[in-house]
Amino acid sequence: MTAVLDHYEKHLGPVYLWMVGGFEAALARSAAELDSLHLAKRVGGTAVDLGAGIGAHALELAKRGYSVTAIDTCQALLDELKSRAGALPVHTVKADLLDFPSSAPRPIDVLLCVGDTLTHLPDLSAVAALFAAAAAALSEDGVFLTTFRDYVSVPLRGADRFILVRADEDQMLTCFLEYSDAAVTVYDVLHRREGGHWHLRVSSYPKLRLAPQWVVLQLQSLGLIVQRDSAPGGMVRIIARRH
Repeated sequence: MTAVLDHYEKHLGPVYLWMVGGFEAALARSAAELDSLHLAKRVGGTAVDLGAGIGAHALELAKRGYSVTAIDTCQALLDELKSRAGALPVHTVKADLLDFPSSAPRPIDVLLCVGDTLTHLPDLSAVAALFAAAAAALSEDGVFLTTFRDYVSVPLRGADRFILVRADEDQMLTCFLEYSDAAVTVYDVLHRREGGHWHLRVSSYPKLRLAPQWVVLQLQSLGLIVQRDSAPGGMVRIIARRH
């Protein structure tokens, strides 16, 4: 996980808000995603956002009455969340995803691991351990939502591995994907104009290649009812509920 932590702390964290198109745009996308789950407003309900980032999902859950624990490894992103939370019931925790059972109250009514966060885990056994902990922590009618990119079914080839993330007159972020058997290495290439000159910064980290059907079967084996569909941005969306 060291490469992931360093990548976000030193490279992606400082430009993350710009990368997602600004806070209001991120908040609107998060609200739409939560609306699609048809969650009832639940004053006093518990929610946990794993890999919360700037907290768009966490804040939207708090507006719906949930007491939210937002967990991330990047302090800069958590600080951004805290600066916007105001009086909303959001508690931020800097911790590893797998440590969430010791950082969040139980049972959990809504547990999120969205935005390709799941692929940041080091191996399939870590993903399975997260799923087991999630299933054990959910309330009787609890829901676990995860979205991630499918790097297995249709690997990108050639020039398609170069992806423009965002660009304006002062910054351009491009990522390049390099595939191996179990992972894909993501190179985030940032061009930034400073003092009238362009400067280049490059950082990389590995992401797991997770097969969607493997994820479905893992969650079903834990006794959860699982629904698979698609999410904006080419993501796979998995919704797992208690019976």
